[in-house]
Amino acid sequence: MNNPQQFYKEQISLHTVSLKKIKKQLAISSIIRLFVFLAIIAGIYFGYPNTQIIIGSSIIGITAFIFLVNRHTDLSYSKNKLQKLIDINTLELDIFEGDVTKLTPGKEYIDATHPYSHDIDLFGEQSFFQYANRTTTLAGKNKLAAILSANAIEHIEKKQEAIKNISKLPEWRQEFSAIASLVNVSVSVSLIQKWLQNYTAFVPKVMRILPAIVSGISLILLTLLFLNMITFTMFLIWFFIGLGITGTQLKKINKLYSNANKVKDTFEQYYKLVDKIENANFEAALLQEKQQLVISDKEKASQTLKQFASILNAFDQRNNMMFGVLANGLLLWDILQSYRIEQWIVKNHNKVAQWFEVIAFFDAYNSLGNFTFNHPDYIYPKITSNHSILKAKELGHPMLNAHKRIDNDITIDKEQFLIITGANMAGKSTFLRTVALQIVMSNMGLPICAKSCEYRPIKLISSMRTSDSLSDDASYFFSELTQLKKIVNALEKDEYFIILDEILKGTNSKDKAAGSRKFVEKLVKAKATGIIATHDLSLCEIASELHQVENRFFDAQIVNDELFFDYKFKDGVCQNMNASFLLKKMGIV
Repeated sequence: MNNPQQFYKEQISLHTVSLKKIKKQLAISSIIRLFVFLAIIAGIYFGYPNTQIIIGSSIIGITAFIFLVNRHTDLSYSKNKLQKLIDINTLELDIFEGDVTKLTPGKEYIDATHPYSHDIDLFGEQSFFQYANRTTTLAGKNKLAAILSANAIEHIEKKQEAIKNISKLPEWRQEFSAIASLVNVSVSVSLIQKWLQNYTAFVPKVMRILPAIVSGISLILLTLLFLNMITFTMFLIWFFIGLGITGTQLKKINKLYSNANKVKDTFEQYYKLVDKIENANFEAALLQEKQQLVISDKEKASQTLKQFASILNAFDQRNNMMFGVLANGLLLWDILQSYRIEQWIVKNHNKVAQWFEVIAFFDAYNSLGNFTFNHPDYIYPKITSNHSILKAKELGHPMLNAHKRIDNDITIDKEQFLIITGANMAGKSTFLRTVALQIVMSNMGLPICAKSCEYRPIKLISSMRTSDSLSDDASYFFSELTQLKKIVNALEKDEYFIILDEILKGTNSKDKAAGSRKFVEKLVKAKATGIIATHDLSLCEIASELHQVENRFFDAQIVNDELFFDYKFKDGVCQNMNASFLLKKMGIV
């Protein structure tokens, strides 16, 4: 599919037709349920005082009514899922129009101490995370943020293959997202895992078989009551004995129910998501590896999780007052479900963390696949071990309007440093963020906004946005020095691509020039690779002394008393600055 917008429009049309059919079926279902309910009331009314007619018509009617309720629930689920699918496709069309207001910005992941994320607007309003994120679980959202922040350069080609594979499964991705969106999960995965790991069983041994015995006796007594072989008083006495047995464990049962009720929605959601993963036909090795973690020879993880979801749903029936009282008196319902929960936890608590991690992985990779699907013209960098770190043609920032964006070529070799000068607003900072984001995206395995690209994997570290801290009693200058110190320390342990924007801003011009020069010399001596943008033209002189350093610039021209920018990346040193012109143009001086 080379036209994602056309695909989204077709999906909206398809799901809208299906939604209309489901709504008609729901209307008919509601009418039939009403008739069955009225039939039950009529059977009781006209059958009175004949016990056989009352019990017989009630059992048949209630059985039919429960069947219809379950069918209606399934239809409602289908209707809600179709509506979610329509919403998903509508959202994508809105984003193509530039409206990202419905996307979460990920402000909680902003970290000023991170090696690069804060500098390049990876999280927050109008960030790359907001633009790319389509996760539908909290765990998936956290996983995507972790992938963006990881600075991991291993197995890039394997990650590319996985993203390419999942990008070609748009219907599967949307089904996954729709299923996850239908359940509002409020408890974090970590809390669920902690509860399962630390759970202590309380159901006494004798009560593990007692519900079966009590249920059997209750069935016999109900049959005898139907045949008028015992009185209702005798049946009632047995009923209260059952309630008394349940009451001996009520405090512990209520505590278990409180915890179980919090996680019920999560397991209801996750077993359906795992089922989608198990039944998918993945080609990429990484996706197949993750898929195998939820598939075993004995039983699929989806079936095990579904079983637990069913137990939790059955336990939740105690909230229905009529059912809860009857079931606990005749079946010891709460004790039975508590025991079933405990048995499941004992058998499966060590597997849950792995299953949840797989779901988070696929939720995160859905976002990466969706991003790729939405940009069919982007290319996957060719991963090399050449001397060049980066050799890209027509490299652009993915967040900028494609019709207005100016793309640039860049080649930078290992242990080479570029000094970029340029007038205010000429595009230096945007270019730095473009290169930085290209490195992050390439390391993740994403395609990038370029015509071609050869890339030797390297970690990223930057210093572009520094602020003072009143709470830490740290000046702006000290904060900047701290960040530069982190860069120097990092270079002692690993290889990094360094991006700097106007360093040592917190001191005077002469001191800044001398300090910047010494810092660049330090980086060159450490065999570092990277880019530094500066307004200090004297720093460019170092290129004549160190062969590893080269000068580049962005230009500005004054044409007919108007400022003109071409945003093109050029060789050499910028000669046209514009601060004085702008001060005069705006009437400031």
